[in-house]
Amino acid sequence: MSVLVFLEHHGNELQKGSLGVLSKAATLGAGDIAAVLVGGGVRALASEAGKFGASKVHVLEDNALEPPLPQPRVDAIAKAVEDGGYDTVLLANSVLAADIAAGLSARLDAGLNWDLVDITSDFTGKRPALQDSVFVDVGWRSTPRIGLFRAGSFDAAATSGGEPQIDDITVEIASHAQAAKVVSQEQEQSSGPSIEDADIIVAGGRGLGAPENFTLAEELARALGGAVGATRAVVDAGWYPYAAQIGQTGKVVSPKLYVALGISGAIQHKVGMQSSNVIIAINKDANAPIFEFSDLGVVGDVNEIVPKLTELIQQRRSE
Repeated sequence: MSVLVFLEHHGNELQKGSLGVLSKAATLGAGDIAAVLVGGGVRALASEAGKFGASKVHVLEDNALEPPLPQPRVDAIAKAVEDGGYDTVLLANSVLAADIAAGLSARLDAGLNWDLVDITSDFTGKRPALQDSVFVDVGWRSTPRIGLFRAGSFDAAATSGGEPQIDDITVEIASHAQAAKVVSQEQEQSSGPSIEDADIIVAGGRGLGAPENFTLAEELARALGGAVGATRAVVDAGWYPYAAQIGQTGKVVSPKLYVALGISGAIQHKVGMQSSNVIIAINKDANAPIFEFSDLGVVGDVNEIVPKLTELIQQRRSE
């Protein structure tokens, strides 16, 4: 068996989710693991891929392909699969990766399983079902098999791998794949880590009472060195940007610590954060569903508790 992992990058940085999938692939015992990089200046990122388990990195370096458009990447990955005879292609879910996986499935007439959270050495995928209340085994009837993994499924753990072999992809990008153009890109300014990469997340819900009270979540996140998240109700109400939304219609996260402020714990939010290592909930409603799956619950007013908690943390960190 042979595995190819698509490594997504933005700027000069490989995405944590992609490296996590690569690390997982290295544990499957499937022989040599390969990765594929497409874009401008990606050759410089190949060495880092080797540290996470890639023995070979297929590279298509072209500044014209640096904008994150899916179709040119479908052309490149399909060529790498055909030339290398790979029977498995794995990707970490993102807007870009989801488009690539769908296009690659159509191009290669390959089976696609999505929203996976794990995969075994015999290539059985694990997927949540029934609003994440159970896990089901899924498989592929033929090869190549394509797997798209939920964000945060795996830690990006460096292996003992050395410098990978570099293989340049030679492919003619189809004219239709170059029809779309990115006319501009704007990077969202943030003082902290993104919620996908953060080890600590402080999330706020309607229980904060008002949009201006989100400063409580921001100050606590700053004190902890974490990121700020929000529920769908908060985002729909215009209290906080959609980029911070966690849940079934937002982003799925799995930080080491998740602090929920004024969040009831509806199933739609639960599916986006239940894989967090430690969950702490603060809510004045003692019957809030979130207490059922929290490691530590505090019944009380977030507007009274959080400022004191933030101050205590700041004091401890200054000692």
